[in-house]
Amino acid sequence: MPFVEATPPNAAVRAPFSVPPELEAHEPPEYRGRSRDDVRLLVTGSDRGAQHARFDAIAGFLSAGDLVVLNDSMTFPAALRTTHESGEEVLLHFAPPQSYGQDVRPIAAVVEPRKASVQSGERIALPGGGRLAWTEMRRGSRRLWHADVELPLPYLAYFEHFGMPIAYPHARRDLPIDAYQTTYARVLGSSEMPSAGRPFTRAIFHSLTSRGIELATVTLHAGVSTEERDELPLEEWREVPLRTAAAIRRAMKRGCRIIAVGTTVVRALESSLDRRHRIIPSRGWTGLHISPDRPMRVVGGLLTGFHEPASTHLAILESLAGRAHIEDAYRTALAERYLWHEFGDSHLLLPKRG
Repeated sequence: MPFVEATPPNAAVRAPFSVPPELEAHEPPEYRGRSRDDVRLLVTGSDRGAQHARFDAIAGFLSAGDLVVLNDSMTFPAALRTTHESGEEVLLHFAPPQSYGQDVRPIAAVVEPRKASVQSGERIALPGGGRLAWTEMRRGSRRLWHADVELPLPYLAYFEHFGMPIAYPHARRDLPIDAYQTTYARVLGSSEMPSAGRPFTRAIFHSLTSRGIELATVTLHAGVSTEERDELPLEEWREVPLRTAAAIRRAMKRGCRIIAVGTTVVRALESSLDRRHRIIPSRGWTGLHISPDRPMRVVGGLLTGFHEPASTHLAILESLAGRAHIEDAYRTALAERYLWHEFGDSHLLLPKRG
């Protein structure tokens, strides 16, 4: 895909783009002496072209009657440090399992062994007396494995006690799980933070509602990030409640926009359509893969962060705004020194109405 190289402003377009280290956000703004909502906001798709603002000005780019939909999933500490039979330390990232409750029976899970080679049938000891047996590599993946997991506690309770937040190399310090939560998270279940909503604060919500902008929530438990563009995303559990589906239908009937906060919200909403493409309440697992070949039917705007060049999230952005729009936006973000990753700056895509 022809994106811009990480070069000075007005440089020629090359493929693929890369993110220079100085544009990686290594820690939350609170750890840099700023407030949670003190990040930059790039707005693209309006008649004025690209616009630059602070996140606390977001309400000024929306209209009365627009509906902002957020993902209220809460992050659990889904990483474990373990020891392989060889004595090598292995870091494991656990996706939310497709079945778990209050029992401690063996659980089928999807797990990523970080930078480690494993084989089917191998077993590994987990902290606190847990055990894991690798079964097979997930179809279509070169890094995710299916595994049978036995734990001494219920799944989420076990990770609350023994786990740590999933973090990637750009995070230069160990951070508590609270750093990986949004202010409105309430339903425990995400392996990684639905990070597009991280800058929202009570003051931001007040600025939105005072302008007549409505709010609603869905739940989608985010799995382990997909790092390869040709790798399909994991199946994820979602719930679109009746009140949210009703609010969306009212807003669409008025001709107002549905603004998704994050690609997880896009996936939840676009997975909750009837045969006539109308939004309905739903709950369950979704394997929907959104790309330019599958246009969005509900979402009319998207608040997100800035994604890696190989990320499947870019296909979702292209589905909403088109490839040229995203190319121009990322060219601008690199030239204007926006920050990447979950603790970085924000991007509001507002394609023209219609």
